[in-house]
Amino acid sequence: MLKSILSLLLILSLNTFAKDTKMTNIYDFKVKTIDGKETTLEQYNDKVMLIVNVASKCGFTRQYDGLESLYRKYKEEGLVILGFPCNQFGSQEPGTEKEIQNFCRVNFGVTFPMFSKINVNGDEAHPLYQYLKSEQPGVLGTEVIKWNFTKFLVERKGNVVKRFGSSTNPKDIEKDIETLLR
Repeated sequence: MLKSILSLLLILSLNTFAKDTKMTNIYDFKVKTIDGKETTLEQYNDKVMLIVNVASKCGFTRQYDGLESLYRKYKEEGLVILGFPCNQFGSQEPGTEKEIQNFCRVNFGVTFPMFSKINVNGDEAHPLYQYLKSEQPGVLGTEVIKWNFTKFLVERKGNVVKRFGSSTNPKDIEKDIETLLR
């Protein structure tokens, strides 16, 4: 009997813990802009967000063009693209924040918000990315980010609704974005 009660208490406490961790709000995450200012994602409340881990020396770097094109086309309707540089994949983002910012502006005309370099995997993964991966696991339920330019689509209320792999071209996400903007 005591064993049954203890088991029940353990299950209840685990369920409570799971609910508490699920209660995290994407708008509460602290991030640092590419020019070093600490902020939260609250400023993007009621926006459709496409959150992308980016790199300057990657085979997918040309996707900056498509991301910027989507941003310019839909920003007035409520789309924001958030770029998070990451150097975890083949050291393809070795530069400083200033170098990254300059590279993006000069080579791709990037005007969407960029943030400081972060880790997306491992013990040092940024809490935002821990959350994104838990909300939208990848293939076969794996949470690990496999490469640069993995994209997470977040609807206006802050729910992470889709995850797209590196090889997904930004234009192939356009219909999903349009649906969320309507």
